[in-house]
Amino acid sequence: MKKILLLLCLVLATTAAQAQFEKGKWLVNPAVTGLDLTYDTESKKASFGFQAQGGAFLADNIALLINAGAGWNQGDAFRDQYFIGVGGRYYFEQVGVYAGANLNLERYTWDKAADRTNLTFGLEVGYAFFLSKSVALEPAVYWNVNADRSRLGLKLGFGFYF
Repeated sequence: MKKILLLLCLVLATTAAQAQFEKGKWLVNPAVTGLDLTYDTESKKASFGFQAQGGAFLADNIALLINAGAGWNQGDAFRDQYFIGVGGRYYFEQVGVYAGANLNLERYTWDKAADRTNLTFGLEVGYAFFLSKSVALEPAVYWNVNADRSRLGLKLGFGFYF
């Protein structure tokens, strides 16, 4: 009996999750990247930051997103980082796992004297763990790369599906 109830609960949970990834739904995703154990090949320091994404599902399981964020790194030279960009996500049916890609314009400040702007490409893989019908906890692993450096990190966000 317990196995049947567990199976029924899993089927209901995946059906509820699938309903959130339908065409016409909206997604807002603020994320704290301070849990982001980022390793930056240029500064070789961990960083703290935040990110916000928002967008719409253009088709079932496919979302187009606009993102923005900021990050700070304390090392030999204090570095501020700000970015804005576009991206997309594909949600694998009925499981909440997603894969995404993005293209960002990043601005760096080094020692308040040297500034640099780069175009970066990023990939991410995560999981939307639904806490309620419209709120999900979304841990993810990401990788951002440009001509100067690459970053590999973890982030933790909340997804609000409307």
